[in-house]
Formats: sequence, C-alpha cells, structure tokens
Amino acid sequence: MKISRNPFGGPVRSTLRSGAAALRLGFDLKPGMRVGLYGGSFNPAHDGHAHVAETARKRLRLDRVIWLVSPQNPLKSSHETAPLAERLAGVRRHARDRGMIVSDAETRLGSQYTIDTVRALKARFPGVKFVWIMGADSLATFHRWRGWTQIMRELPVAVISRPWASLVSRFSPAARRFAHARHDAREAALLPDRAAPAWVYLHGPLNFASSTALRERRRAAPK
Repeated sequence: MKISRNPFGGPVRSTLRSGAAALRLGFDLKPGMRVGLYGGSFNPAHDGHAHVAETARKRLRLDRVIWLVSPQNPLKSSHETAPLAERLAGVRRHARDRGMIVSDAETRLGSQYTIDTVRALKARFPGVKFVWIMGADSLATFHRWRGWTQIMRELPVAVISRPWASLVSRFSPAARRFAHARHDAREAALLPDRAAPAWVYLHGPLNFASSTALRERRRAAPK
C-alpha cells in the first residue's frame, strides 16, 4: 500500500491495485500521443458531457479522449449513484466520436481519487502527453478534491465552459491559486506540450444538459 502526501496535512493512503486487472486497462497508448482524461460519475451521461469532451478534443487537437467512469465519487452519495455497468452503457451512447474511449480503468486500478489515477496512467504510459479535462462546474469545486494542487502539478488541465458556472469557476479557489499558470485560450492547441502547472479556460456554445436535472426528471416520472 503506497502513501501519498495530502496538501491539507497528513498522509493519504492509496489503495491502487498492482495485479493483472490493473495491467489490463482495455486500451493502449503510444508515446507522443496527446490524450485527454475526462473523469466523472456520469450519473447519467448526457449531451453536456459529450460537448465538454468534443470541445476539448477539437481545441486541444487530441488523439484520444478517455472517459474515466468513476466507480464511486467520494464527494457524492452512493445511494443516488447508478450501477457502474449502467453508467458505462450511458457513456458509450454519448461518446461515439472518433478518438473517444470509454473506460472503467479506475475500477481496474482500485482508484478512488483522481490523483492516484493520473499518477498510475502516467507511469503505465510514459511519453504520452496527458491533459485533464473538466467542465467549469467541476473547477468551481475542484479545491474539494483530494490532492487537487498535486493534480495541477502533474499534468495540464483544460476547463470547458458550462452554464451557470462560468463566473463562480473563474473566481474559484483553484483558479485563484493557479492564476499564474493560466494560458490564453487561443493557445489551447499548445496545452498538451506545456509543463504543468498549466491550464486554459475554453469558451464555446453552452449545452444546458444536466445530470442532476435528468435524475430529478426520472424520479418525477410516473411509475
């Protein structure tokens, strides 16, 4: 069992697996490839998620975008999280564009936290130019993630605008903490080649789909 440092003080235990399941991730990447990592519960996946992934792929000129479907987000209730197989199937319906990969790598690795996932993938695929992708709504709460400052220092980050989150995300603790590392959106295609910390905020047409709204609609639907 490995120990990693918690930026808020004290050691953080990592429970990453090291067996055969961790080695068989279901995809292969070559050195020099530009790869976006897009993590989340996707509970359920929707057009807004696809918009974020597609915007990042085009603007950053990525070879692949890997949707990392989380087994369980530590910041969200397990009671409202659909089974992993159901969420994977939902993501596959939305991640149809060329270069999109849907993965349960975090389950195979036994990873609960993004920082552990990122470090494991960087070690598994040396020479790959990874970029973390998130919607602006995630940037607004990024400071609550385990090891968020370390994530910013591990790989470049691309933030895609989302409805109702633009203002609060740009003045969030993470945005302020790493203001010096923000690059102009016009240089987005250069982001995968930059040394971390480095991030961009990408504006574009907004997609108003929401996982929360979809779950509420399902609960309200007649049985």
